[in-house]
Amino acid sequence: MPVIDVHRTWAKVEERLAAERDPILRRNLEVVLDHMQAEARGDIDGLLATLCDDVAYHAYGTDEPMLNPVGKAGVRRFYENFVASGATRLQLEIDRLVVDRECVVTEGVMRMAYPGRTLAFRGIEVDDPDAYYLFEARMATFWPFGPDGLAGGEDTYTGSDGFAGIADRKLSDADIVELSS
Repeated sequence: MPVIDVHRTWAKVEERLAAERDPILRRNLEVVLDHMQAEARGDIDGLLATLCDDVAYHAYGTDEPMLNPVGKAGVRRFYENFVASGATRLQLEIDRLVVDRECVVTEGVMRMAYPGRTLAFRGIEVDDPDAYYLFEARMATFWPFGPDGLAGGEDTYTGSDGFAGIADRKLSDADIVELSS
């Protein structure tokens, strides 16, 4: 069984959307779904279209500016760097999905396939720079919504350091299901 299947990231969102009848809650779910799918495709313009003009990301637990971008230009740089890192093969296995008129919350286990070369650049010694390695951490993301119906950002809380021991979690090609059309 694959370790990472990007399609699982939005499975619970699609499931809830199929059952949801409230138009505002449906809109919020559709925006999150569009955002997730654009991110998986590396479609930065499509992703930015889901965000309000005064967007702000907060990665609680770190004050690193690159992980806490503000404004569309900052978020664009964040995703350009993310795509360039090669770590776009990811799966959020959502355990809890909470939807209201002003916020959507997704919570579960985040799994990302990090390229060995990217890890080496970050100072993590790996035995194969051409392989992928498993980042795994529990994560909750709060997606605030404004009156314009767009997401105001992502406020994320991560329960552990997914990089701890990552060099010991080498993935095979069979462990990763690529995005399909």
